[in-house]
Amino acid sequence: MTIKHYLQFSDLTLSEYEYLIERARIIKQKFKNYEPYHPLLDRTLVMVFEKSSTRTRLSFEAGMHQLGGTAIYLNTRDSQLGRGEPIEDAAQVMSRMSDIIMVRTFGHDIIERFAAYSRVPVINGLTNEHHPCQVFADVFTFIEHRGSIKGKTVTWIGDANNMLYSWLQAAEVFGFHVNVSTPKGYDIDLRLVSPDHSHFTRFDNPADACEGAHLVTTDVWTSMGFEEENAARKKAFANWNVDTDKMRRAAPDALFMHCLPAHRGEEVTAEVIDGPQSVVWDEAENRLHVQKALLEYLVKGVV
Repeated sequence: MTIKHYLQFSDLTLSEYEYLIERARIIKQKFKNYEPYHPLLDRTLVMVFEKSSTRTRLSFEAGMHQLGGTAIYLNTRDSQLGRGEPIEDAAQVMSRMSDIIMVRTFGHDIIERFAAYSRVPVINGLTNEHHPCQVFADVFTFIEHRGSIKGKTVTWIGDANNMLYSWLQAAEVFGFHVNVSTPKGYDIDLRLVSPDHSHFTRFDNPADACEGAHLVTTDVWTSMGFEEENAARKKAFANWNVDTDKMRRAAPDALFMHCLPAHRGEEVTAEVIDGPQSVVWDEAENRLHVQKALLEYLVKGVV
């Protein structure tokens, strides 16, 4: 069998996402009904963390347990990877002792090298360039609340980071548009997007980017690995926060999302993230459900 990895959002087709969305809906309903569902009984997920995590570890570990399997946590600081073992060697060993592997690391090249030597599927739990599981959960959350996302407008305000690049790939897959507003010097790296730029528009003014949007989303100003830039980023991003004035520019029924953790008073005001348009808690929970569907699909295929 050909091994299918999930390293970036574009690794799956629209038909695969439609299948997974339906599976996530079914699996979520079983969870809400306290109905046991163990398709991955006696299967093992290895979780390799180089970056710290709350939601990624919890959602994958709890999800694998709820599917009847076992999740093993490995931190690179406490394993041979932290002592210089080649990524290629670690991938070969881990993949001979498990059924699927999730990696949360820095450079995307690391997870690509890992996947190239793995005998089992590898899932990207986050890299500097991509965060596909989070954006999959976000798309699922939008569909839950508002129906199809095709033809809709998503506004991104803030850093051109891994979340944005996954949103741009999602726009191509699902057929929606992204309004992007980033401070000068923190713009999109065009090497990380497809040559077709018709699915996004860049705005100098973040308020203008919100005009008529169906979803407004953002992230922290300083992502993991860029802490030394924190002071400079706070100054550069001062006007790139989501507040009530910007949300008023969006569609009346627009949603607000944030992948969390959030810094109230920086990238978003408390009035917005704790307000009626915010769906951040549904969004966070849905990491569990879409990842369970993804684990089931990558290990067992269509059920």
